[in-house]
Amino acid sequence: MSVETTGLGALLLVLVMAGVTLATRWGGVYVMSFVPLGARVRRFISAMSGSVLVALLAPLALEGDLGARLALLATAAVMLVVKKPLPAIAVGILVAALVRQFGNGAI
Repeated sequence: MSVETTGLGALLLVLVMAGVTLATRWGGVYVMSFVPLGARVRRFISAMSGSVLVALLAPLALEGDLGARLALLATAAVMLVVKKPLPAIAVGILVAALVRQFGNGAI
């Protein structure tokens, strides 16, 4: 199947993706309404968010360029010091931008 990505085809793709996103979010809330939130489920949900974060960041740390690695390091350091995610993310973005602008960006 092929969808034209110009004109109305692009709009159709965006609408389909929005629908799928809404269905998965609302579907998750609907399914979780039948699950009792005991201690075991709460621990699973807490561990799952950390697992997703590690799954996203590990390939970047292993295969990313120097800017990506230094950004991860700076973000972690700022997060440990100030314990607030927004400043840590801002510093990580700034470090990546500066390394890529003024450094060669490759190892």
